[in-house]
Amino acid sequence: MPVLLHGRKGIVTGASRGMGRHFVASLVGRGARVACLARPSAELDSMAEEFGDAALPISCDVADPHSVNRAVAEAAETLGGLDFLVNNAAIFHPFLLEDGRDEQVKDHLAINLAGPAWCMRAVIPHLRASKGQIVSISSESVRMPFPFLSLYAATKAGLETLSAAMRDELREDGIRVTVLRSGSVEGGTGGKDWDPDVTQAFYQTITRTGHAAFTGKAASPQSMADALISILSLPADINIDMIEVRAAAAAG
Repeated sequence: MPVLLHGRKGIVTGASRGMGRHFVASLVGRGARVACLARPSAELDSMAEEFGDAALPISCDVADPHSVNRAVAEAAETLGGLDFLVNNAAIFHPFLLEDGRDEQVKDHLAINLAGPAWCMRAVIPHLRASKGQIVSISSESVRMPFPFLSLYAATKAGLETLSAAMRDELREDGIRVTVLRSGSVEGGTGGKDWDPDVTQAFYQTITRTGHAAFTGKAASPQSMADALISILSLPADINIDMIEVRAAAAAG
């Protein structure tokens, strides 16, 4: 495996499970050292054992700016600077907005939109010093918002707009900003705590409306991680503003 990112140091949020953990594995495999930010869990604790000194687990709630500031400061001090931030942490629970609980609405806004903003704000001084990169993970649902995921799609659209604005704000500082708009990926953990009745209604609806066919067959996590590696491996004089990586195969 080529060591494309040797000596690079960065942060992945939502790193302990799902796509975040695959991102960490690929980054470490390419020679990077990664601060793995996530809420406290056994999965977060296990990252140092799995990835060794190349991974630095740090407990962090991205919805809390004080937690973010502490975690970013610890990451920068321990790693000796920062070269990249991957805004991956997000939640998505299917619900009709009419039926959405206050906590569901607040959590989606706090984690999916405010969280990346807190993280960007905290890393800017470090990335200014290194001429680094910010990559924020978005969703294909921005282009085709799914029923039951309306608020999730809105938060990701907001993240894309924030990223576009930050790209211009930070361009003179040499900080590159990219959106990786992801399609469906195999092995996600998002559905484990969904309400069964709402989940059934969600899948029935997206099948009826054609959204399931639009998504296609889920891509492999490694393929999506390779897309991230490609972005972070770009020559310093070019940037990808936004890349949409979706399943190539039709739904079975």
